[in-house]
Amino acid sequence: MPRVLIADDEESMRLLVARAIAMDGHEVVTAEDGAEALEILTRDNGAFDLLLTDIKMPVMDGIALALAVARDFPQLTILLMTGFADQRERASGLDAIVHDIVTKPFAVADIRTAVADALSSGKKT
Repeated sequence: MPRVLIADDEESMRLLVARAIAMDGHEVVTAEDGAEALEILTRDNGAFDLLLTDIKMPVMDGIALALAVARDFPQLTILLMTGFADQRERASGLDAIVHDIVTKPFAVADIRTAVADALSSGKKT
């Protein structure tokens, strides 16, 4: 069963995505921001298959989180989410470390498909 870490500062989005992904049998852990997500990853020695993170968050945004994760846990597949065009542009240079960027708002089926695609093309080493 794949383990997915979700980082999003919006509780309603975090819960919606967690429920959607759990429907596919994935183990889901959530974090309220990038700093908490990085703490969880460090505590669990990166034992996740996918990081699904919002870009715009307080404390540590998703881009800073993605850069730290790529450095510390290079085997982890990263999927970004954003509802802001300027944030999507900021992330466009991260193609080497980010699998894809999902644009909010999205349908439950869309996020489930994006997660399945990211997991199937995982960076397993």
